[in-house]
Amino acid sequence: MQRYKVIRHYLLLLSFLLMSGWTWADENAFIFPESNWINASSENLEIDPKRVEHLFNLSFQDSSTQGAALFIKGHLVDERYADGFDKDSLATSWSMAKSFYAALIGISIERGEITSLDDKVSQYLDYFEDARRGITLRQLLNMTSGLEMPADEHEKMFFTADHLAYAKKIDLDKVAGEKFEYNNVNSMLLADILFRATGVSADTLLEERILKKIGMDNVTLWQDAAGNPLTYCCIDTTVRQYARFGLLFARGGKWHDQQIIPRQFVDQTFQQVWGDIPSDSLQINRGYSLHWWISRYEEEAKIFNASGKFGQYIFVDPKNDTVYVRVTRYHPTGGNVIDWGPLGFVNQFGSVEFRRKFADFLVRLGFVDIHNDVQAPMTFEDGVSNEFMTNYEKIIDALVAVNQP
Repeated sequence: MQRYKVIRHYLLLLSFLLMSGWTWADENAFIFPESNWINASSENLEIDPKRVEHLFNLSFQDSSTQGAALFIKGHLVDERYADGFDKDSLATSWSMAKSFYAALIGISIERGEITSLDDKVSQYLDYFEDARRGITLRQLLNMTSGLEMPADEHEKMFFTADHLAYAKKIDLDKVAGEKFEYNNVNSMLLADILFRATGVSADTLLEERILKKIGMDNVTLWQDAAGNPLTYCCIDTTVRQYARFGLLFARGGKWHDQQIIPRQFVDQTFQQVWGDIPSDSLQINRGYSLHWWISRYEEEAKIFNASGKFGQYIFVDPKNDTVYVRVTRYHPTGGNVIDWGPLGFVNQFGSVEFRRKFADFLVRLGFVDIHNDVQAPMTFEDGVSNEFMTNYEKIIDALVAVNQP
């Protein structure tokens, strides 16, 4: 009888709390941005403002930084922009787009359009019925496909008219699953896999299944001249908009009461598959999993990030519900289909670095007007990171410190 009274007491208490709007979790865990982010000071979130300032100061030691913003528990804590830029300024993602399009694989698995991450790619791409037949979707997403890997990581694909046609021709070079190689072709093939699995182009899927649902508007999803969505690069939007995608992953793929990306897929993404990956540009070894980089994977902190060439980052600290976005200077040309115009002749010669610098030179001299003659995502010399890369470990330390007591 006494046990019955105790149970009845707790049931009555629970009913009262639910009717009064009380929730088991911290209220902050349920705050999502609507049309705008909700601002909150460091003090209100019990965070040391000096630590926040240190994080931003480190990021802006690099003159290429266009903008950065810190979001904690669904609040905009602070943001800073270089002269001539603001919260509405567009930035280009470069390879941060890989993390966006990879999420669609998880959604397609949940919908039954794709069976498993361990499906053979050849189940979806008939032209993989050759030496490549054993490669799995998981191996594509973990960058262990074994496909041919030149020194430029297939960046030359970016200057071709048909990026998918380029990707289809890349043959097997080594045993799949044994070696991490950051290969852009792995990600470009997602465009064809998603289309064949769903009958819908990957950029339309991204817009309908993710972006619209989390309030990401004013977004450019680039296509090549053949109309293929670029699933390995090239999404243009603002710092605040990129943060919405980061928050979606920080919250386990859930937005308000809707599970947009399957929780199981997010949990698998936020496990370290490859660790101690050396970097040519960063003075730190990183990890990798399902098209996300891992900047720190320790007991005290686990920091994941979508990463793009020249220094584009969406850092996510899931445990502390924290997102930090940093992008470099960008001069958008308009449009969403790549058209090199008079720069087309430049793209026939030399390395990727030579082509970028020569195009920058012609624009600065006035021979090419990028706003009228060209439609393409481009980063010029003012948007190439230097100090941010050398400060990278300090920046990760500073981001971790923000949430420490």
